[in-house]
Amino acid sequence: MKTKSLLTSTLITFAITLLVTIVVTLLWNLIIDKSGANVDWKTSFVMAIIMGIVLPFSRLKSNTTVH
Repeated sequence: MKTKSLLTSTLITFAITLLVTIVVTLLWNLIIDKSGANVDWKTSFVMAIIMGIVLPFSRLKSNTTVH
């Protein structure tokens, strides 16, 4: 059961992070750089992959530690 929960959490975190970084890089390029409606796909996917892996594992570890 833990594996299914961890996989679900990883996919949800990946999707949310990907959407947020897409919007942020789009707005950054429109407002700050004034370079048009460009999305930095490389940054978006790298950030989503890293956060999608790290955050669920850190949540899992913090839930299993005894205080």
